[in-house]
Amino acid sequence: MNALDSLRVLDVTQFMAGPFCAMLLADLGADVIKIEPPSGDATREMPGAIGTDSPSFNAVNRGKRSVVLNLKMTEGRDIFKRLARSSDIVIENYRPAAMKTLGLDYPTLSALNPRLIYASISGYGQTGPYRNRGGFDLIAQGFSGLMSITGEPGRPPAKTGVPLTDLGAGLFTLVGILAAVHYRDRTGIGQHVDTSLIEAGIALSIWEATEYFSGAGIPAPLGSAHRMNAPYQAIRCADGYITIGANNDRLFRRLSELLGHPEWVDAPDYVDNASRVRNRAALAARLEQIMVQQPRDHWLALFEANDIPAGRSTTTSRSSPILTSSRAR
Repeated sequence: MNALDSLRVLDVTQFMAGPFCAMLLADLGADVIKIEPPSGDATREMPGAIGTDSPSFNAVNRGKRSVVLNLKMTEGRDIFKRLARSSDIVIENYRPAAMKTLGLDYPTLSALNPRLIYASISGYGQTGPYRNRGGFDLIAQGFSGLMSITGEPGRPPAKTGVPLTDLGAGLFTLVGILAAVHYRDRTGIGQHVDTSLIEAGIALSIWEATEYFSGAGIPAPLGSAHRMNAPYQAIRCADGYITIGANNDRLFRRLSELLGHPEWVDAPDYVDNASRVRNRAALAARLEQIMVQQPRDHWLALFEANDIPAGRSTTTSRSSPILTSSRAR
């Protein structure tokens, strides 16, 4: 038995954030019915698709049932309303005015089913001056400031390697839905959950906000380095990069001794974490000067034997078998 076996979800979303959220509900046992337009979800036609079998679609729609409804037609809207009467959750990711125009917004559907939990995901939220603007992950990453702190110093703005605001919005929506389910269990009344890609990007900028409000100035890109700890970044070895997390005094002392430089611990530039953060670039250069002399396996074995967190910087194709193997256990 799964946690959400008794819940039915109407998934009226496309692309990433909404489908990802609904898929996680399906993973938890909910019966998710994906409502697709006559042309199908747009991700069905993304690169790699063979007919209607698309890797992009499958990535965020597993575990769902699907039905085609033309919500621009009265018959399609009537069928959707009938489904909403017997459903627990609706998830939509249209611009704020769209579902109201169709007569399928929260006030309308909650009048038919007061227990209904209605989740809206948009680019900028349901209120505010930008609410009617379209939003995609790239736009939200730029607007929220994420691109300004991603990449290497002195380089153009870069987006994160994964669609962070899409996935973040999906996860925040999931949290809101589960909280609303708990509220409904106590009151019998549903709620309207509202989040956006922009809010997800800002909410996830934890260390950047900390840096700014502590008076350290406007955050800038640091490559793989950490804003609050050092050394905590990727370091080049003879045959590639590994990541190192010697980000407290105890671990830094151990690392310094292993690398043959116990004097670093008492050096003014590295005497505590704050000093190491201020001098992170010089410290990283010193580490690389030593570590580039040996291959990654040498350092990984040495660090593992001495309990220093480190890992190989690998590709998605190499990490996927590890994840698959872990799930199979």
